[in-house]
Amino acid sequence: MPPIRPLSSSVINKIAAGEVIERPASVVKELLENAIDAAATRVDVAVEQGGLELIRVVDNGCGIAPEQLALAVTAHATSKIETADDLFRVGTLGFRGEALASIAEVSRTTLRSRQLAAESGAELQVIGGEHQTLSPCGAPPGTAVEVRNLFFNIPVRRKFLRSTQTEMGHISEMVTRAALACPKIHFTLRHNDKLTYDLPPTERWSERIGTFFGAELADDLLWVESRDNDIWLRGYAAKPSQTRGNNRWQYLFLNGRAIRDRSLQHALGEAYRGLIMTGRYPVAFLHLEMPPEMVDVNVHPTKMEVRFQDGGRLYSQLLGTLRAKFLSSDLTARLSPHAAHGVAAQPHLTVGAAAAQPARGGAADQAPWERDSAREATREAALAFSSSGATFHPALANDDVAGAHDPERAARLRAELVAWAKGQLMTEQQALAAHGEASFSVAHSDNGAATALGTIDIDGEELPHYGHAPLELLPFQRPPGRPPMLPNYPGGGAGIAPHGGQANDSRGTVNTSRSHSATAWNTAADSSPAIQIHNRYLVAETGEGLVVIDQHALHERILYEQIRTKVLAGAVESQQLLVPEPVDMSGHEAAAVLAQRELLMQLGIGVEPFGGSTILVTGYPAMLANFRPAEILRDVVDQLLTEGKTPERRDLLDELLHMISCKAAIKAGDRLSAAEIQALVEQRAQFQDSHHCPHGRPTMLVFTREELDKQFKRI
Repeated sequence: MPPIRPLSSSVINKIAAGEVIERPASVVKELLENAIDAAATRVDVAVEQGGLELIRVVDNGCGIAPEQLALAVTAHATSKIETADDLFRVGTLGFRGEALASIAEVSRTTLRSRQLAAESGAELQVIGGEHQTLSPCGAPPGTAVEVRNLFFNIPVRRKFLRSTQTEMGHISEMVTRAALACPKIHFTLRHNDKLTYDLPPTERWSERIGTFFGAELADDLLWVESRDNDIWLRGYAAKPSQTRGNNRWQYLFLNGRAIRDRSLQHALGEAYRGLIMTGRYPVAFLHLEMPPEMVDVNVHPTKMEVRFQDGGRLYSQLLGTLRAKFLSSDLTARLSPHAAHGVAAQPHLTVGAAAAQPARGGAADQAPWERDSAREATREAALAFSSSGATFHPALANDDVAGAHDPERAARLRAELVAWAKGQLMTEQQALAAHGEASFSVAHSDNGAATALGTIDIDGEELPHYGHAPLELLPFQRPPGRPPMLPNYPGGGAGIAPHGGQANDSRGTVNTSRSHSATAWNTAADSSPAIQIHNRYLVAETGEGLVVIDQHALHERILYEQIRTKVLAGAVESQQLLVPEPVDMSGHEAAAVLAQRELLMQLGIGVEPFGGSTILVTGYPAMLANFRPAEILRDVVDQLLTEGKTPERRDLLDELLHMISCKAAIKAGDRLSAAEIQALVEQRAQFQDSHHCPHGRPTMLVFTREELDKQFKRI
């Protein structure tokens, strides 16, 4: 056996380079992080041949003193930490002190830097880890790092790199992450002297998102925000109509650092469960802020993976925040002339402060970590609405007005909107008091007059509220830390169910009140008869235009919610068989069925062993009376053995509920009577998430009057 001996510094740096510098994009990432840590306001990135020939990153940050340039490319030399305790409260992006040394070890690197107060800069070349002579040079304030001939002294590593286009794609992704994390920094990216990105600083985060991912996606983003003591979550989640075949459009930022976290991505998927198709992934841009001591960022050399002190708390906060947003938002699919022309659609104002959809250019639409007070006051004033959720002030459609920076202009608009909001509320109160029969769970006194459910604070004035659910405007004088009132959602909140009923499940309190998918319908439309076309779609008039309903998808959602409520209450109707029906299966299938007997009993499916691999079906759900018990059991087995893995009990229950509701629902091609059509249409407002079936397909599509007029050339 060879003797034990210490490795040379060159070998050590090459080993570190193998961990930190995987490809040219890794170099770009490390240099971008250094530039951001140097408080740069502009960062220019230029690459040639996908980064193999040249990577140049120039910033206008604080610069490096000449006597410290050599230390900057020395292994484990850094200005960002001093003691081991500092590793547990890291407040910068880079801190390990190995990136520049590793880069210089496997390339021809040139550093030029000048501090603002210095008369001249300094230049240092490092070739394959060997330092050349330090020399003075002319340079603007900041630092420029040129990395040429990457992996020139490790030809084996160079062979494993992909094509120029592929490597350039990875570099673009690194610049994208940095630009999304720091919207106030001006970034540029050039490839082979051709400009790829020129991203001026912006106060509006959605503007930068739209630059990278298109205006269509930016228009379909929902602002989400919540605070749990020291943890602040805010950002954008796309509507369920915007999905992708992978999770690459899920951007998570922690204290300005782009990260990947499987637990948080799983929470994202759970929040969208039942709203998107299986195999599709949601789109989100979320920023987390928390004290540095609550997270360990030193668990991986690339610093993309982190370890949270309380991951379960973050999981619950993200899941609860998103579900609350979805339950209080109108997610009904619609065609809009605004979307067709690439202009942001007018927001649909819904229950709760967190539910208000920000107009592009509003306060919530800015970079999430800093807001302009004048714009915020203007935006909050503009978010006044009536309890029907259908009324909005025209100023919300004007991006320039809603996002005005002029304090005097904002004050004038604020006063106008406050007066308008009060007028809307008083009009609603007078109508309710006069008729005594407001829609949907309005409280009434013994004499039939509507009574106030509470008050709404409009610019410091408490006004009585009669609406169909407890509402709260974005308060104009909201105290710091005061949470908005939200409808019921998994994890908390408050709401009023129709007829006072609520259903509880393992995920928390579920509100059975009118879903905001019903906001596509107004009171007049509820009484409008729907017609059936092609024995599969229902068409009805709405206040906005018309709505087309997929009868199977809507009925499937209704049945799913009904069955789920019964399962949680232990009240599923089961049809017991006088003569149990034997079903022959393989040994593996029979074992899977018997292992889940208790769960199947919750669904009304009774099974018993009958010897060998034969199973006796003793009962099955009454709503599936038209199906043979053997057919039902075989479908259950398919769910139990999906992909040959044992699913979690909750997931299995959910999949079985999907199967039963799908089988029991009316099908495309079924002819419905007028009474059946009306009953189906009326039930859609009684269940949450009725805008999507349990499998994630939309149940209805709204065509606005504006879109119809445009198609018929009226406008």
